Amino acid sequence: MRLPAMLSIPLSSSHYRSIAILLTLMLLSAVTEGLGLILLVPMLGVLGGEEASGNRVAELFASTGIPLSLSWLLGAFVLLVLLRAVVNYARMIASFRFEISVVDSLRARAWSALLHCDWRHLSSMRQSDNTSLLITNIDRVGSGLQQGLHGLAMLITLAGVGVAAFAISPQLAIAALAIGAAVLIAYRGIRRKAAVLGEQLTSAYAHVYARLTEGLDALRVIKSFGREAREAQDGISAFTGLRRTQLAYLRSSGFAQIALHVGGALLLAVLVWIAIGKWHAGTAEIIPLVALFARSLPLLQSLQRSWQDWAHSAPAAESTMRLIAQTEQAQEDQPPPGLAAPQLTEALVLKDLSVHFESRDRPALKGLSLAFPAGSITAISGPSGAGKSTLADLVGGLIAPDSGTVSVDGIALDGGLRRAWRERVTYVQQEPILFSGTIRENFLWADPGAGDEQIESALQAASAGFVHELPMGLETLIGESGRQLSGGEKQRLVLARALLRNPTLLILDEVSSALDSENEAVITDAVSQLRGVMTIVIIGHRGSLGDLADRTVRLEAGHVVSSTG
Repeated sequence: MRLPAMLSIPLSSSHYRSIAILLTLMLLSAVTEGLGLILLVPMLGVLGGEEASGNRVAELFASTGIPLSLSWLLGAFVLLVLLRAVVNYARMIASFRFEISVVDSLRARAWSALLHCDWRHLSSMRQSDNTSLLITNIDRVGSGLQQGLHGLAMLITLAGVGVAAFAISPQLAIAALAIGAAVLIAYRGIRRKAAVLGEQLTSAYAHVYARLTEGLDALRVIKSFGREAREAQDGISAFTGLRRTQLAYLRSSGFAQIALHVGGALLLAVLVWIAIGKWHAGTAEIIPLVALFARSLPLLQSLQRSWQDWAHSAPAAESTMRLIAQTEQAQEDQPPPGLAAPQLTEALVLKDLSVHFESRDRPALKGLSLAFPAGSITAISGPSGAGKSTLADLVGGLIAPDSGTVSVDGIALDGGLRRAWRERVTYVQQEPILFSGTIRENFLWADPGAGDEQIESALQAASAGFVHELPMGLETLIGESGRQLSGGEKQRLVLARALLRNPTLLILDEVSSALDSENEAVITDAVSQLRGVMTIVIIGHRGSLGDLADRTVRLEAGHVVSSTG
């Protein structure tokens, strides 16, 4: 059963008010439609000259004292059609606003949950899956909500048509109601298949996003290896799987529509034959009943299709709510207002630290103890997998140890204090991360209140004065991820942005490993000027940057095996 998945989407008080408005509009639409169909009975009676006696609807109108003139009936019919058109327009706008409000709030909650998730949990997730979920899955949730609201409107309208049919002929109305309910029950298998195909579609979209993300990130390598044709074929294969799933759902829906159309036509013929041959219904009853049935069939079809689409979208809602639940459960503690992290005037100390990741057989760090004196430069070396990056994440406050303590000036970085400590830390990684826009916008991203004097000071400290030689200076557009700049220029800009925050602790993770000797020398000179100004941790000690270290610590298999300097 897939209904709970969609119904578990959290709604606010404003959403419930929107639902109340939508229900009211749906009821008004159903009432106007039912009354319009009922009006056909006295209208046909007047046209055929039939008496009110023996005609339930005509007798009802006669009992009210309302004159059954053709002009009055036609005028009332036109007014009802106008009112229904206005109500349906209002319902369409209200439905769209409700849908986008729920979708936007759901997307905002999922995005916020990801951003505030603990780094250890977040780094273990496949980000292409998260991208697929934030863009495609949540849009599918919106589509499911839209279909659910449409189905509810059809159900209420069907109820209005049913009331009108009951007013005309109770026997036929009851028979049609029973048959309609039987049709919806008979289509349970198709709705279950729609849910299964919905799960397959979720997986197919995730595969497409993963394939495209990997390809876009590796464009340089793809072209250098001459593998464009192979990658193009792989991309086509990913989309082929997606289209295969979509086509399977379309075929299932099409078969359901064919069966409903043919069965509806057969049912109409049987009911009309029974009404005339068995119940001796008159023309003024038969024609409106035919009109009622002709209206009910597409309504029933729309209800079945909406229910089927709702079930098809349910897996997207499930995966979205599952992501939100997992990431919110892994939320890191936030510092209480006014809590300030220690200044690091003495030392940052790691004592008996152990860190174990679920995806690994052995601990990343085990029983590690190490101290970083304030103002010192420490280089961390070791083979791949030794635990260098995990150590950087610990001292930077990104993750907490499974056991042991991280303390600054004797104060343990526990709970919200670890998050507060990150305000005093800046991390510069091997691959420089810049955002599309201008150079100034990249600096203001790090410190929204920074003025030209502060930015200039950071540029000089990072040996990034080349910015003033660019055509637009700080207003130069650098393109997506800074593609308009060279690797050395990007790294110096990233270092300048880091220094803009005036950090207490600066972590440099393999920042010079991909640079040429000239740019490495520039970065090394800039870092040397920071000696004693802040505490610096250098991950990887090869090259001139590592030579600046007061001490070099070597890790192997999560243990300190040597410390020199």
